[in-house]
Amino acid sequence: MHDPIFSKSFTRTQRHRFGAIFLCFIIALAISKPPLHLLSPIGDAVKTQLSINNVGNMLLVDDGGRANIKPIDVNPAEYLQLPSDDAQNKRTSTTISAYSDNGIKMEKKHAIICKNSNYCKIEGDVRIDAKSSTILVATSFANMTKSWCVIEPYPRRGTSRVKKWRVATLEKNDISLPICTQHHTHPSLLFSMGGFTGNYFHDFADILFPLHLTSSQIQKKVQFLATDYKQWWINKFDKILNKLTKHNILDIDRETSQVHCYNELQIGLKFHKELLTLNSSPSMHTFKVLLREAYSLKRERVIRDINVPMPRLMIIDRKRTRVLTNEHQVLRIARKLGFEVVEGVATDLSRFAEAVNSCDVLVGVHGAGLTNMVFLPDNAVVIQVIPFGGVDGFARLDFGNPAKGMNLRYLEYKIRENESSLSRKYSRDHPILRKPELYRNWDQVWSIYLNQQNVSVDLRRFKGILVEALTLLYYK
Repeated sequence: MHDPIFSKSFTRTQRHRFGAIFLCFIIALAISKPPLHLLSPIGDAVKTQLSINNVGNMLLVDDGGRANIKPIDVNPAEYLQLPSDDAQNKRTSTTISAYSDNGIKMEKKHAIICKNSNYCKIEGDVRIDAKSSTILVATSFANMTKSWCVIEPYPRRGTSRVKKWRVATLEKNDISLPICTQHHTHPSLLFSMGGFTGNYFHDFADILFPLHLTSSQIQKKVQFLATDYKQWWINKFDKILNKLTKHNILDIDRETSQVHCYNELQIGLKFHKELLTLNSSPSMHTFKVLLREAYSLKRERVIRDINVPMPRLMIIDRKRTRVLTNEHQVLRIARKLGFEVVEGVATDLSRFAEAVNSCDVLVGVHGAGLTNMVFLPDNAVVIQVIPFGGVDGFARLDFGNPAKGMNLRYLEYKIRENESSLSRKYSRDHPILRKPELYRNWDQVWSIYLNQQNVSVDLRRFKGILVEALTLLYYK
């Protein structure tokens, strides 16, 4: 808008000069951009072994704009950091790229993303030296010195029987950099079969489901590299593993005479909580679809049809601890209510998965056997019998919370003192009975309330739970 009063305050020459200055300012503002910066991790760094010396004058990440790269001093403590895995913290990566003088982005050199001491994702020239249990990332940056960290490729920290791997960066002209003997074009994922492998719950919660989460974006292209390798475990779950990868699983610990080289490697497994995911992750629902395909399970969901007279019920059988001692009486009540009872003794995994999938209700005392709920059809009901004592939190964490993500209905039956075998083992005034909150340590919970206890449910009270399960199946 032209203002005559404003224009009369200046001569014609002054107005031309002012206009030129203003135009230059607009042009400068349009072409300017923020300076390059290192994407630093959000959140506190994990206290893990990390050695980085004088990472100076590095070529750093740019946010996609065009600018001539200049050497930038980098704080060594900020490079290759391992952010905490607090669910509230966001993740970020350190990606190193090169730019030409005219601002055109050149070949990406390498990227290392470490969320914690259990997981890293690496892109670039990745070399695996099994002889020294080292993963080496070759870099072309002349001024980058050696940096390294230690990864334990198993979801639960501080677990025994898990081999540790060292991740290190070296210059490509470093004489200590091993020469590749086998080049691979497909991505790879290195994980441990140690830890609690062999416990049926941990087989799914610690390895199989996290394997699905970690490899889902690259689907069957990924090759699994197993440290702490167990052939019997692979044989047991081969149908699931064959759905996750088209490659043979490599026993990486035995490849001591080879140097396997990849362009992309994930070491460790993504893990949120037991059989749970974050909203942005592949869901338990997609994992259940994979299981149905792996074991050719027929039922996708429970069909609500009141004309079907016999819903099927299975009680997971336990032999050593947390035995349901009046199981036969419970089954008798279930039959009277109209349930068809299915035998709950596990034999061959494929046949047992089919048996569970044929059921509408699965009942079990807290324990690994309840993991079989992953084979249930959607809208089925899980009834967890929670032993007496400080077991509630563990029971809900393991099975109560994951049930929703599996599209299952969840009910629980809490054992009272008089229903527990502990009431016959200890006097009525013993702290184990009177004050179970004093025994909250996991070792105490395990040795007392899980390893010493059998249960006998109140039949009238448990009948109410079965009636509620029927209501959920047909009326809700």
